[in-house]
Amino acid sequence: MIIRVLFFAVAKDLCGISQVELALSEGATLADVKHQLSQQFPGIRELLPRCAFAVDQEYANDDYLIQAGCEVACIPPVSGG
Repeated sequence: MIIRVLFFAVAKDLCGISQVELALSEGATLADVKHQLSQQFPGIRELLPRCAFAVDQEYANDDYLIQAGCEVACIPPVSGG
């Protein structure tokens, strides 16, 4: 199955792109998405544990079951004043 991953803020900078399509096996979870991202984009490996993830605009945990065609957002921590 194919999904789309969106990168924001520093994740976008580290990957050098704003989005990517990933091919996953049926039954994949959000944890599998994170693992594949860390393999494909080693520069964000250290950042991923601190990122929030949303699937189809709803925050999700690592055990969330990914569906074909979904959109996953990788949202790094932000700071500001």
